[in-house]
Amino acid sequence: MNLSNCTRVTQFILLGFPHTWGINFVFFVIILLLYVLSIVGNGLIIVLLMTDRHLQKPMYFFLSNLSFLEIWYTTAVVPKMLANLLSRKTTICFYCCMAQLYFHFVFGVTEFYIITVMSFDRYVAICQPLRYMTIMTPRLCLQLSFAVWFGGFCSILLQIALVLSLPFCSSNLVNHFYCDIGPMLKIAGGDTNLIEILGFLMAVAVILGSLLLTVISYIFIISAILHIPSASGQRKAFSTCASHLTVVSILYGAVLFMYLRPSVMNSSFSLNKVVSVVNTVITPVLNPFIYTIRNNEFKVSLQKALGGKARH
Repeated sequence: MNLSNCTRVTQFILLGFPHTWGINFVFFVIILLLYVLSIVGNGLIIVLLMTDRHLQKPMYFFLSNLSFLEIWYTTAVVPKMLANLLSRKTTICFYCCMAQLYFHFVFGVTEFYIITVMSFDRYVAICQPLRYMTIMTPRLCLQLSFAVWFGGFCSILLQIALVLSLPFCSSNLVNHFYCDIGPMLKIAGGDTNLIEILGFLMAVAVILGSLLLTVISYIFIISAILHIPSASGQRKAFSTCASHLTVVSILYGAVLFMYLRPSVMNSSFSLNKVVSVVNTVITPVLNPFIYTIRNNEFKVSLQKALGGKARH
C-alpha cells in the first residue's frame, strides 16, 4: 500500500487489557502506587547523591544516571496507561504514539548501556582497587555518561524514520497498552521486513553485546573475589556487586523474552503485555530498594537527611 492511495490514520486506539471496571480500578490503584513509589524512590536517590559529598563517587554517579533514566522510562508509558484504565476512550494521536515509541526505546536502550558501564565500574573497583580513583576520574565518568545517553538517543533514529514512512491506513487498533514496535508493525501497510531485520540486529547488538561485556566483567570480578584470602573480604567484595547482579538478572531476563526474536510481529502480545508491566512498572520500583537496602552509606545518608543520628 502506498501513502498516496490511502488516508493515514490521525490517531490510534490502545487496546490495553480487557475493560472490566472493577478490575481496571484495582489495576489503576496498584499501578499508581507503584509509579509514585518509583518516582519517589529514584528521586530520593538522585537528591541524596547530589547533596551528600560522601556519596559523590563513580558508582553512585552512574546509579544517579540510572535513577534519572528510570523516572523518565516509566513516565513515557505509565501516565497514559493510568488514564486509559479509567477511560473507555483510549486513543492517542499519531505523533504522540510515535514519540512514545521512540522515547520508550531510547530509555530502554540507554538502560542497557548504563548497566554495562556500571559493571565496568565494579570491575575496576574490585580488580584494580589501588588504581580505581585514577582510572574512574570525574572526566571519564562524564565522558561515559555522555556516550551512554548520546548512544541511546541515536540508536533507533533510522527505525523510527522508517516506521514514520509506513502507511497506517487499514487499522488503528494497537494491541498493547502503549505504542510498542510489534503491534505497530502488525497494523502497518507496506513491507515491514527491513524494519524487523534492523530491530532484530539492534536487539542482538545492544542486548547481547551489553550482556556479553557485563558477563566478561563479572568473570574477572568473580575470579578476583575468589583470590581474596579471607572469607569476610570475599563477602564484602561480593556485596558491592550483589545489587547490580540482581538488576542485571531481572532486566535481561524480561527483555530477552520480549524482543530477541526474529519476528516480533508473530509473538504473543498478551504475554508481552504482562512482561511489559514487569519491565516498565515493577522493575523501576525495585531498583531503588535493590541498590540501597543493604547499602550502609545510603542508610547513613538517609538518616542524616531525615535529621536522625547516623549509625556507623
